[in-house]
Amino acid sequence: MPLFNQKVSPGLSIADDTDILHFLNPDNSDKYVDARTALKNSDIYSIVFQLSADLANGKLKADAPRAQGILNNPTQTSNAHAFWQSMFAQLLLGGECFAYRWRNQNGTDMTWEYLRPSQVTPFLLEDGSGLIYNINFDEPEVGVMEAVPQSDLIHIRLLSQNGGKTGISPLSALANELQIKDKSNKLTLSALGRSIIAPGILSIKHGGLLSDEDKASRSRKFMKQTSKSENGPIVIDDLEEYTPLEVKSNVAQLLNQVSWTGAQIAKVYGVSDSIINGQGDQQSSIQMMGNAYVKSLARYAKAVTGELNNKLNANINFDLRSAIDPLGDSYATTISNLRKNGTIAANQAAWLLKESNYFPEEMPEASTPPVPISTSKDDKSAEGGDNDDED
Repeated sequence: MPLFNQKVSPGLSIADDTDILHFLNPDNSDKYVDARTALKNSDIYSIVFQLSADLANGKLKADAPRAQGILNNPTQTSNAHAFWQSMFAQLLLGGECFAYRWRNQNGTDMTWEYLRPSQVTPFLLEDGSGLIYNINFDEPEVGVMEAVPQSDLIHIRLLSQNGGKTGISPLSALANELQIKDKSNKLTLSALGRSIIAPGILSIKHGGLLSDEDKASRSRKFMKQTSKSENGPIVIDDLEEYTPLEVKSNVAQLLNQVSWTGAQIAKVYGVSDSIINGQGDQQSSIQMMGNAYVKSLARYAKAVTGELNNKLNANINFDLRSAIDPLGDSYATTISNLRKNGTIAANQAAWLLKESNYFPEEMPEASTPPVPISTSKDDKSAEGGDNDDED
């Protein structure tokens, strides 16, 4: 007998330890950092922009043509680079990012729609077999979708406390640092606004107690006398003494007293602070800093490919070579060294450089095999000719 009016279970809400802490202490609202507010911080904006741009400059390569097609053209409302940079920026700010998969009747991806975290509410199925989502679309024709299966959603997460169901925002670790820097900025602006700039002190001796009006009047007369002297000497009587004032202002120290917040922000995102202030560790070489940055990008790339491999049922790799070596010179040097060491042949080296677009595809083949130029002293071609005349 068929059953009618079946209701889909709304699912169980996903909670973590932070929700319990906020329930016990509802006034502890300062632990939440809004992404829009965080982007007003120059250090956070710099890190998020650079990391998201470098990740978007990388290439997502799939072994399935359909998966590769949607990765190359994921959306109809913007270009692929802007879409992926927006996804990665949201991932860095919120710890997770979402995209809805619009698919046809055959299950083939037609286009992906970027979703803000505020539009998505995840739930756990009652039997614990998966996740479902309630999505509030901006389009009035679509409206609200309830109980959307997790197969219809791209959900990339970073660090998680609930088994990978949701991600934790890196900004949660920067709440105290951002508060300190905000208060320091207010203190600095207040100090600059209330700072006193005076050229010197004019002391009146044996004049008794002068009123404020008399002091202000004498100051104006002295300044008038100074302006009329045309940079000449100032003449005062024995009852007055003028002392040039040397103010040692500490306002500059206020501007630099929380410079460590930039290093704290870089530490949270797993990169060197050199990408913020351009200095970092002066003892480190450029190659060492580059290798550390590549490792940082690889950590985020694994989170991306892990989700895409699961949802697209394909083997997807994240090629970051174009992001860390945009000109390809380092890659060409590595291939050249492998050729010199005899690891690969000349035709293999040329093929690899063509595949990486370092050499153009229309490059003509060499008429004669290239011969390495020898600079050794034993090379007889560099010596003079033998004297055959033995008369």
